[in-house]
Amino acid sequence: MTPVPGSTRQAPFRLAAAGAAVVAVSLVLGGCSAGAQGLGETSDGEKFTLSTSSPEPGSEIENFNWAMYAEPYSLDYAYSFDYPDNTVLSNVCESLFRWNEDLTTSPGLATGFANPDPLTWVYTIREGVKFHDGTEMTAKDVAASLSRHIEPEVGSFWASSYQNVESIEQTGEYEVTVRTTRPDYVFNSALVGAPGVVESAATLEEAGPDYGNSTTGVNCTGPFQFESWEPGESITLQRFADYWDQDLRAKSERVTFRMLPDANARTNALQTGEIDGGFMIPSNAIDLLKANEDAGTLYFGTDTSVQSMVFTDLEGTFKDVRVRQALMMALNRDALINAAEQGYATGTDALTTRNVWNEASPETVDAAFEALPSLPYDLEEAKRLIREAGAEGSKFVFATASLNAAFDITARAIASAAKEIGLDPEIQTMSNDKYTTLFSDPEAREGVDLLVTSWYLSANEPLEMYSVLRTGDFSNYGGWSNPEFDGLVNAAFEAKDPDERAGLTAQAAQLAAEEVVWGPLYESVTTMWLGNRITGAAPSINYMYFPWAAKIGGR
Repeated sequence: MTPVPGSTRQAPFRLAAAGAAVVAVSLVLGGCSAGAQGLGETSDGEKFTLSTSSPEPGSEIENFNWAMYAEPYSLDYAYSFDYPDNTVLSNVCESLFRWNEDLTTSPGLATGFANPDPLTWVYTIREGVKFHDGTEMTAKDVAASLSRHIEPEVGSFWASSYQNVESIEQTGEYEVTVRTTRPDYVFNSALVGAPGVVESAATLEEAGPDYGNSTTGVNCTGPFQFESWEPGESITLQRFADYWDQDLRAKSERVTFRMLPDANARTNALQTGEIDGGFMIPSNAIDLLKANEDAGTLYFGTDTSVQSMVFTDLEGTFKDVRVRQALMMALNRDALINAAEQGYATGTDALTTRNVWNEASPETVDAAFEALPSLPYDLEEAKRLIREAGAEGSKFVFATASLNAAFDITARAIASAAKEIGLDPEIQTMSNDKYTTLFSDPEAREGVDLLVTSWYLSANEPLEMYSVLRTGDFSNYGGWSNPEFDGLVNAAFEAKDPDERAGLTAQAAQLAAEEVVWGPLYESVTTMWLGNRITGAAPSINYMYFPWAAKIGGR
């Protein structure tokens, strides 16, 4: 799951964790057209098409430059919980399974798996795969890599994915067996992302606490290998000549990720060709870039992100659910979408998109979304709730960052809404990098009551979102605790049937929505810009865990 500052999961923005800032775009689907999955629309009519890919490249190239809104926290997969981290790491390190552009999964470093009993998962490991140092990957490396998520001294940000794991063992030269303490039919879905990454066991031992930092880098199996990291400036990867999958052999000799935290600077660099491409295009630049066809092409694609308010302190001003409800009702979300996202977003009452529920029947999914309570814009009712809760004049600290214009507008809208209903917000504006740490460091959140995140899910499993709201979870930022909710989520993990699992998840989702643990604002879509020099990548949120850069070559 992942977040944008703003993101997990898992979705940070997940910022982080899932958190960093993300651009939300409207996802209203209509009829299909050639090369597109659907049509995004607003009240004015056609807005954009959702593309499944960009044109195939016609040549190999020496290099290309890619824009990043913030620097990765780490390239250690155990701490890669945000957009910047995973945008880079997905091209260097690989997982047991792949997350494809259409959000299906397929074999990766594991060629298959078996589930001989409810407590056992057996993985067949791909043979003939080399690490970037030339050594061959074996089951020993897989077992060592996965085991880091259950080692307390590591403190993996993805430990919750391994909550039910009892042991991870090499049971053959190319076989790994995972045993759980209770049935867990969600565990396997997490292995398309960071929880399933494989690193050389020897490298992990040799690098120790320096693993994944700017001087040591990583030694994985992807189509690119780590070359250099200039803190605050750039990260450069070079093509790995002995990559095992010839269909995904990198078409560029190098890719350089350049850190451009200023949104206007990123947009200008894209238009001038100084930067060849980027994801998460600032919403106020979308129409500008769409019109600049001479400079490149803007694509829209599949996403799993929801922009939400996260209440990070449920002991202060937001302890009373009526205060949380009031703030949601004081926000005119339709107006917010138009102002912040230029209409490129759609409102929602859910913390997940529908496409991550696709294992369940349409009827089950419809029922899940229809059962969610709605908090429509109603300023007078919001003021009444504040008075009823005795919260007039209550202060709270709202952390934000200048990730892009949309994020700034959203922050101002929330602060304005809070003041209008009688609350007293104190805005703390942070750097993009510092904002990202709010999703991974509890100490960084001390004194903060509210933040905004674009939370993406990194698997087709809505439990990835709702599991982080259980008592004591790493990403349960507000410390919310509801035994009934915990029981429903835990029962869902044990449900093998997708419909049964979705039904239990739906009940948990309804509880979380009733208590407004997080406040959903709108859904996002993936945005990607490719300058007129390059092509090949797909505009899909799967870029978090798929070697997308390997597909980029010359037009």
